[in-house]
Amino acid sequence: MAGLAQSGSNPDVELLYDINGLAKDAPHWFDRVMEFVGEFGLLFAMVLLVLWCWWTVSRRASAEEAASSVAALVWAPLAAGIAVLVNVPIRGFVERPRPFRDHQGLEVLVSGKDDFSFVSDHATLTMAMAVALFVANRRFGLIGIGLALLEGFCRVYMGVHYPTDVIGGFALGTAVALLLSPLAMALLTPLTRAVERSPRAGRLIRRRSPEGGAVTPGTRAETVPDTEKDLAA
Repeated sequence: MAGLAQSGSNPDVELLYDINGLAKDAPHWFDRVMEFVGEFGLLFAMVLLVLWCWWTVSRRASAEEAASSVAALVWAPLAAGIAVLVNVPIRGFVERPRPFRDHQGLEVLVSGKDDFSFVSDHATLTMAMAVALFVANRRFGLIGIGLALLEGFCRVYMGVHYPTDVIGGFALGTAVALLLSPLAMALLTPLTRAVERSPRAGRLIRRRSPEGGAVTPGTRAETVPDTEKDLAA
């Protein structure tokens, strides 16, 4: 892999120079913004997006959908963590140096990147969360995928990854999020259903009844059948 990256005719290297070359022409302040966004900002934005989706789901989902939807959201950060752990032996096996070690003239915006390059942890993290989020909610998931794509662009722009490092991260994050999703849902959904039945913690799963009224899970207003309500009336 390292030998391939050193080839000047390699489209991977050419695209690296094309994207990273934008950093040389950009104002200094813009490079600093891209550095923050690519290193921390988009990861933080992805976490906020998952929390926003949870808030929306807990308020609007029906009794039948709430537990499974929240379970899918819980899976998002777990999928990201597992994907990064899977990447540890991949990096050690491939041992691809950072692009600035093999190629001159790159504008490197972040210092201290001494580990291997393939695959990108940031791309893996964001795409794993985005795909898992898409499984839970398509609208929020599409926003997450957009953030993940922007993260990948930032990593190349910053001069710390090849484009194929980012593509590999996207593939790894997607594979972990999708392939392990059935097992994760089978384990997490019973847990979220148990939390939903709790009078206090149940509000983490569902804050409103299907009709829109505020209901505390586990109370009689939620559990009494419609036939009994009619008789009581």
